[in-house]
Amino acid sequence: MARKLEKIRNIGIIAHIDAGKTTVTERMLFMSGAKHRAGEVDKGTTTTDDDSEEQERGITIYSACVTFDWRDVHINLLDTPGHVDFTAEVERCLRVLDGAVVVFSAREGVEAQSETVWRQANHYRVPRIAFINKLDREGADFQAVFDEIGTRLQANPIAIQIPIGEGPAHFDNAFRGTIDLVSMQMLTFQETNVTRSEIPEELRDEAEMWRDVMLDKLYSFSDELMELALQEAEIPESLLKKVIRNATLQMQIQPLLCGSALHFMGIPPLLDAVADYLPSPADMPPVEGTCVDKKGVEQTLRRKPELDEAFCGLVFKVLPAKTGDLSWVRIYSGQLKSNSRALNPGKDKKENIAQLWQLHATKKEQQLETANAGDIVGVIGLRGTITGDTLCDPKSPILLESIQFPETVMSMAIEPESTTERKKLEETLELLLRQDPTLRVQTGETGQTLISGMGELHLEIIKNRLLRDFSLKVKFHKPQVSYRETIAHAVEVTGTCDRMIAGQQLYARVSLKMAPVDAEEAGVLVLSQCAPDALPGEILNLIIDELNAHGEGGGLVAGYPLTKLRVTVIGGDAGEEAPNELAFKMAVSDAFSRGLEQGGKVLLEPIMKVDIVTPEDYVGDFVGDLQQRRAVISKTESRGRLTSIEAHVPLSELFGYSSAMRSLSQGRAGCSMAPLKYAAAPPEITRQHEI
Repeated sequence: MARKLEKIRNIGIIAHIDAGKTTVTERMLFMSGAKHRAGEVDKGTTTTDDDSEEQERGITIYSACVTFDWRDVHINLLDTPGHVDFTAEVERCLRVLDGAVVVFSAREGVEAQSETVWRQANHYRVPRIAFINKLDREGADFQAVFDEIGTRLQANPIAIQIPIGEGPAHFDNAFRGTIDLVSMQMLTFQETNVTRSEIPEELRDEAEMWRDVMLDKLYSFSDELMELALQEAEIPESLLKKVIRNATLQMQIQPLLCGSALHFMGIPPLLDAVADYLPSPADMPPVEGTCVDKKGVEQTLRRKPELDEAFCGLVFKVLPAKTGDLSWVRIYSGQLKSNSRALNPGKDKKENIAQLWQLHATKKEQQLETANAGDIVGVIGLRGTITGDTLCDPKSPILLESIQFPETVMSMAIEPESTTERKKLEETLELLLRQDPTLRVQTGETGQTLISGMGELHLEIIKNRLLRDFSLKVKFHKPQVSYRETIAHAVEVTGTCDRMIAGQQLYARVSLKMAPVDAEEAGVLVLSQCAPDALPGEILNLIIDELNAHGEGGGLVAGYPLTKLRVTVIGGDAGEEAPNELAFKMAVSDAFSRGLEQGGKVLLEPIMKVDIVTPEDYVGDFVGDLQQRRAVISKTESRGRLTSIEAHVPLSELFGYSSAMRSLSQGRAGCSMAPLKYAAAPPEITRQHEI
């Protein structure tokens, strides 16, 4: 029997690395009765971090899906990585989720990856609640983190809980419970037990103050609430919850809770908040997609999250296996049955749905006969479908928006030791490419293979998998920065072909305008401003196709990929002869080469946003070291006894920075990085890379 849509929650746990996402997930599983013993990250016994690399490093690398019930609600939960190198795992999860829990450390506050995941959630319009974790840690500061969420994330957090005390057990005012501002009760925790009691007199003034702040913010979202306040009447708890829920679903507020997941404190109220305030699939608007009708006109279609709608779903993750890939699918409408057929409209190919599975972490748990709108399931049997592809009813095609992933910033060359190993390497990389959409692979004529990824850690994980999991005999070279190229200024150029080939005179002329574009645009954008009667339509299409092909090639500095370049066709002609395709291809090639030469060669290097949190004693050492690395320090700010430094640093200057950071601070500083932009490299760097 299908679950009621209103009783399903598809949520993700997202945060900066080490904020406690996986521990929160473990405690949720334990509290809900889905597992009998709570796992520990430090011991490598957590459910969602089941990869050996994750267990060794104590971090999440791959997103994992777990399902459990809380009260009368069924929760599909995705635990995601916090390290910037694996931000694609967060990207694809947020694309298919209805709501999210964003975890913040009470000590470190809003960190670099916190900003990234918050921005991603804004992009996909995912309602969320916030959880300030680790209030039992030395240096915990609830008020500071609450304020930071508002200022640094441009958010509107509303505290519906406040902590009683802060810091470890040996502190005089240690963290020992929370106050629920909705029910106005004190909550204390002992493993699975939650005790609700009256708020002690010495804490009542602070609780009343925070409740007034909460109510002041909520009045603007409910006339009924405002009227009760003006009448000085008692406000029912049910009305408060209704207003909080509606404002959360509209992304007007973010309810904020607090606790210490490691010590089981605050987890039951957090689960209650997931059930009470985050959306069900029924609360979400119809999913939008496109379809080309019989006349060739593209139409926008909508599918409601209902069983009687035609089936459509999105593949958001693939776990490759030689026996058959396990594809993770979010079902948006209709019903999917095992042993059926579905259409991949992007590839115009039908796929077999051989088996359906309920997911548990990264493994199959229970085989299903059917899956319905709102479900997240594993599918076995897909052959040509990859991450971001749509599956739908063959009788009712619809193509959903795919998932966009960031560009790679670092590369590493690898060489197999023999021909046999080369074949094994090709097969293995093909398997990894299906799993990891941010991995890029290029093979040169010399047999050297170049793999590109999101950073040092990403490439190190790939290297370890090739050696340990697949036992390949390959040699690895030192990682290199992935540079890009563009031009310095706008130019207008004309390319011509005026040649005799095989006894035939070929003539064509193509005029282009080529210009660098701002940081918001990437890649090569090809446009046409050609007069309608200047060229036949098929020739203009050929020119645009040729320019797109040239745009995928390299620049003139060192053959690095071109980016931030706009190419506009402004004219062309074929002389007195009938237009010849070969002649126009040669004219396009001539014009494109002239544009790159005359526009001025520019090498672009990736710039990283680096956030460092350090005791104040070491700030001077960090600033001096960063300046030697060509860094631009954008701001410094005090966070209690710590200082935060934000700097923009070329990636080429950051190899091995984690070791240098430990030396500078005697291991007491923390650091995080995120890609910021591509910027022009200085002349000395450009000269080093010139062919």
